[in-house]
Amino acid sequence: MKILILGAGQVGASVASALTGENNDITVVDSNPRRLEELSERLDLRTFLGHASLPSVLEAAGANDAELMIAVTSSDEVNLIACQVADALFKTPTKIARVRRSEYFEYPELVQRRGTAVDVAISPEQLVCTHVQRLIEYPGAMQVLDFAQGKVQMVAVRTIEGGILVGKQIAQVHERLPPGIDMRVAAIYRGGKPISPKPDTEIEVDDEVFFLVQQRDIRAVMEALRPKHKPVRRILIAGGGNIGVSLAKALEERYGVKLLERNRERTPAIAESLQSTIVLVGDCTDEDLLREENIDQTDIFCALTNDDESNILSAMLAKRMGCPRVIALINRPAYAELVEGDSSIDIAVSPQQVTLGALLTYVRLGSMVRVHSLRRGMAEAIEAVAVGDARTSRVIGRALEDLELPASANVVGVIRGERLLIAHHDVTVEPDDHLIVFLHDKRELAKLEALFRADATWF
Repeated sequence: MKILILGAGQVGASVASALTGENNDITVVDSNPRRLEELSERLDLRTFLGHASLPSVLEAAGANDAELMIAVTSSDEVNLIACQVADALFKTPTKIARVRRSEYFEYPELVQRRGTAVDVAISPEQLVCTHVQRLIEYPGAMQVLDFAQGKVQMVAVRTIEGGILVGKQIAQVHERLPPGIDMRVAAIYRGGKPISPKPDTEIEVDDEVFFLVQQRDIRAVMEALRPKHKPVRRILIAGGGNIGVSLAKALEERYGVKLLERNRERTPAIAESLQSTIVLVGDCTDEDLLREENIDQTDIFCALTNDDESNILSAMLAKRMGCPRVIALINRPAYAELVEGDSSIDIAVSPQQVTLGALLTYVRLGSMVRVHSLRRGMAEAIEAVAVGDARTSRVIGRALEDLELPASANVVGVIRGERLLIAHHDVTVEPDDHLIVFLHDKRELAKLEALFRADATWF
């Protein structure tokens, strides 16, 4: 696929990095020559220097034959105008725009084809906010991923001593769960390495377990993998930017929320935009301030400033001072790798990985309708639709055990209409079934895409 990416910042660079190894022809446009030079040195792609919304720049960068344009510059207006230009002048089939200001989303006509020719408008800040909100709603979860328009979730948890499923084989899982709960272990990571879940695989302490389940049963399964957490009541958010304020708005009706902002001049406006959240002025790395705000009696600390170092240090400090659960927003992949698995930070949230999943859905070939990027981009959880019929499809009419899946792929669930069918070996795939697939090794993605592609010449 020929893809034009506008913006070589953190989001644009992460998208380019994820897509260059997938047989895509990538061109990145940016007005900063240093960013483009750094990108071209480490990735196999083309770069073009210029202002991303100008017709002449887009034409020279290859907009005439681009199949997909992803506008992720730091300016909402540039992204929106670039989509309008691409639609009006170059008839680009699919255009995605990054839109940061929430006010634009209050007027749907501004971010739809009829208005600005934007096929998809995404807000990385809102995606991250929703991601963190899910982690708070399900204490102990490392990730909560939606499939089938929210009817089904895949949840990642790290097992600890005391869970009734810990020390048991996967074949024994259903015997230990309450009646009526059907779940499937999708993947297990032990010591950072994937283990293909088999009936005789034993779940051990400190395993990272991904399981698929209906939303109503998430808590019951989590409690079976790790002892029940006490209810969350008090939350301290560090950072009064778009993510921090949006998260406070989403949580303040159900929890006691405090928001800590370093810039004194911004706090009045932040306080006016919130209802019951207490807005404080100060540095999140100030030990005395955290002590004054009873960090040891706070249930969750969220470090969401725009500074990675402050987020890491404040989260580690809050943990050391007695906060049971800390979440840190980390933009730099190298930093995220350093703190991953560190007992002093429970969850490191990568905005790039969260955003990437939303974008990949529109890049994947064939019938993949939902994609989540996992394990720093090395793995993916995918919702793929069985299209065609028994003559043209490689999956329809076949039992799951007979599918020619890549070695690192595992079908964990089948969504048929409104029903979730846990993926037992004898389930036969029907037309329009949605299959949930966990792919450990993204290098095998091309094989998986080919499997789900309808082909009139295949028999």
